[in-house]
Amino acid sequence: MKKDIHPKYYDATIMCACGAVFHTGSTVEEMHVEICSSCHPFFTGKQKLVDTAGRVEKFQRRYKKAGKDKK
Repeated sequence: MKKDIHPKYYDATIMCACGAVFHTGSTVEEMHVEICSSCHPFFTGKQKLVDTAGRVEKFQRRYKKAGKDKK
């Protein structure tokens, strides 16, 4: 490997908004993330919807309307 062209590699600490802390290696010493495997619905099996401005309801209304047209 060539000298002085690679970024410095740190023992990184990754902190999630839910309070979980992970330790890994990275080129950044500290990272803050909003969602991790401890709180993500895919890994926990719990569905958690973050609805902004009624987007979920709007989608559900459209989906129901499209389903009636097919019948």
